Amino acid sequence: MRLTAFSLSFALFAATFAAKFPVRKISKHKQFHQRRSGTASISTYTPHVLASSSNAVPDSADLGTVNDMIYIADIELGDVVYHLQLDTGSSDLWIKGQTSPLPNSEQTSTTYNLTYGIGWAFGHISYSTVKFAGISIPSQAFLDVSSAQNPAITYGTSGIMGLGFTALSTIDALINKTGSSSGRSLLYNLFSDNLQEPNFIAFSLQRSTDLTDDVQGTFLIGELDPDYAAVNQTSPIPTFPETNPTRWNVLVEAILVGDTVITMASTVPNAPSNRAVALLDSGTSYSYAPPEVCDAIYRNVPGAQLDPQTGIWSVPCNVEMDVAVQIKGQVFPMHPLDAVPKSITNPGSCVGSFVSSDISAIAAGNFDMIIGDSFLRSVYSVYDFGDFDASGKMGNPYVKLLPLVDPNQASKDFAAARGSTARANITYNAANSTAAASGRTTVSLSDDITNTLNKITIFIPIMLAVLGLNALVILLLAIAAFIYLCRRRNATSARNRRTARRLTPLPLEAMSTHSFAPHEYLQHGSSQHVYQPVSMALSEDTFVPPSPAFHHDGGIRLKAQSFDDRPKSVA
Repeated sequence: MRLTAFSLSFALFAATFAAKFPVRKISKHKQFHQRRSGTASISTYTPHVLASSSNAVPDSADLGTVNDMIYIADIELGDVVYHLQLDTGSSDLWIKGQTSPLPNSEQTSTTYNLTYGIGWAFGHISYSTVKFAGISIPSQAFLDVSSAQNPAITYGTSGIMGLGFTALSTIDALINKTGSSSGRSLLYNLFSDNLQEPNFIAFSLQRSTDLTDDVQGTFLIGELDPDYAAVNQTSPIPTFPETNPTRWNVLVEAILVGDTVITMASTVPNAPSNRAVALLDSGTSYSYAPPEVCDAIYRNVPGAQLDPQTGIWSVPCNVEMDVAVQIKGQVFPMHPLDAVPKSITNPGSCVGSFVSSDISAIAAGNFDMIIGDSFLRSVYSVYDFGDFDASGKMGNPYVKLLPLVDPNQASKDFAAARGSTARANITYNAANSTAAASGRTTVSLSDDITNTLNKITIFIPIMLAVLGLNALVILLLAIAAFIYLCRRRNATSARNRRTARRLTPLPLEAMSTHSFAPHEYLQHGSSQHVYQPVSMALSEDTFVPPSPAFHHDGGIRLKAQSFDDRPKSVA
């Protein structure tokens, strides 16, 4: 079904439990990255809001200058339908209606300010009946927002629907303090009330080369889109950690750019050192990675330049980049239109969709990078919370990803949109996916360092030969010196034996009193030398990450590491 350009109405239907929602992309002028509640902010980009023309629809910005997106669907709360952003990177449900309290809701005295990297939402924790996916939840906890400054509101939505684990829910953590367990997340309640049903959600996020066009995707609960049924044949991708995770984290083996393989060492405790922990976040338009990773992606692209203030690489619009992400041995190509999207502020220029940013503060030791919609549009993604067994116990969660991009066809799409020349026979140099099992540490090296090491490898035999020759010369000189000293000593001994009879025994000369005196040594040595310890420890990072939002349901609280705990470059 095609949605009209400015309609925010979505079809909502269900067959028993399974439900399929059309998900609409809203092209709005928004910030690069909207952060989760309970975390520190990430300040990478703050564009100016563009004014609409006088006859523009209120929830539509100047679409000619926009290519950022969010994905929304409907929820019925207290018999009122609200349009909410779908966000796999958070777990809280919050709604801002026309009035507060919301109709047919029960408001508590507990208030909280959900702080995001960009914006905030303040309100009372409340309860109400919820209808979602054809299932009624008699009492769902949510934040009834009375005041907010959040991009989600500007885009024409009424709030955010967190699709993450309850262990990450701030609302649940606050309610737990009262001794109640009624603060579980929306999906937790939905699945726990229907143990016989499939325990997963699935996304199809589509794209459009026309920035003024609305594109629908699909968001399904408990069923798969028949067009992507092949996802059933893909291998499950475990979350990290595999048991009791708090986020939809997966282990990324490499980022592939043409023939270049880019790996990174994780800073997350207990993670394989040759894997990066990545958060799959549908609430983030672009992806965020450490500066050295983004540098390796873009620095060899002709004409690419980094803005050090924003961490954003500008890339010529006609440069086609073949980028893929390797996860669990499988390569997932990105569409080149998503690898180099149009700039938000200047439609005549383009940017790299991997933003260079030190996310250690917001990650708090839980993940190394954030993978957003720019990648998720290239896959059909299934987030399985773990099926219930006969005893009602939930299994470990996992993710399934089905690649949707044919690199050769995508090259034709890119050429048609950007005026470049289509390419063929595009392949990727996959990384060794079995490296993790060996327990070896993989260090990602820059091209300069790699070239240097290659040159060193070539000259090592010559260097060893020179060193060996020098050692031989030194050895011969040492032998010659030893022979010379031995001969001289023998000659001296012979002379001594010949003149020994001429010597008359003499008493030893009395030692001068100024030569040595024990008491003088003690006096002179009373000022003992004190050895100053040389500290080999690196300086500590004084940043104190925010406390995890939730410590219930067996959620694992990982100790945050400082920036200096990151393995150092060999340069």
